[in-house]
Amino acid sequence: MNKAMERLSNGIIKENPTFVMMLGMCPTLAVTTSATNGLGMGLTTTVVLAMSNLLISLLRNIIPDRVRIPAFIVVIATFVTILELLLEGYLPSLYTSLGIYIPLIVVNCIILGRAEAYASKHAMLPSLFDGIGMGLGFTIGLTSIGIFREILGAGQIFGYQLIPLADAAKKIPGYTPASIFILAPGAFFVLAGLTAMQNQAKMNAAKKEKKTNAMSNAEADCQGGCGSCGGCGTTFVESDPEVKE
Repeated sequence: MNKAMERLSNGIIKENPTFVMMLGMCPTLAVTTSATNGLGMGLTTTVVLAMSNLLISLLRNIIPDRVRIPAFIVVIATFVTILELLLEGYLPSLYTSLGIYIPLIVVNCIILGRAEAYASKHAMLPSLFDGIGMGLGFTIGLTSIGIFREILGAGQIFGYQLIPLADAAKKIPGYTPASIFILAPGAFFVLAGLTAMQNQAKMNAAKKEKKTNAMSNAEADCQGGCGSCGGCGTTFVESDPEVKE
């Protein structure tokens, strides 16, 4: 179970496909005009990732090495086709919004990459959780970008009007949407901004950890007392006038 949880956290945080590894940029930039589209694409990809990882791991000792990539693509395409038919039948509005990007999940580098790098070399349970973790990380990335683009570009979130819009004709004050954020350039702006925020948070965490480790090492070195310390000796010097002389 610890291994499974490690695979989940790896996909969501350490190796997030969107903000860390920068994979799957085509659907990331194209379909995230709204939070609903981002969530729908992310969850669809998650299901394909989890199921294809599970089946490829199950067949890893059966698939000949020389045809493994074509075999992986056949497995992935099977699950994508099933999900495409289900979306068309039960969620037609989402199916229409995502359009061509649903069948393009077949060639999504995240799915093929996890099949080759992990599922084909590990047991079923870790491979399943690896696919779920990577899929959830991808879903969080797409949904976050979609939320920011939808709020800034339309004042909405998941289709609900979050910020009242201005009406110049009726002289009603309110928010004037920055429509560029629901266009193609807006995806780049939001992705860059969220990636920069994440990198800054990681840098701050690394600095804090480095500082904590340095303090721990200093405490360990000073266990014998300042008289035996060959390091800084700052506290001892300042508190003993004879040493200053």
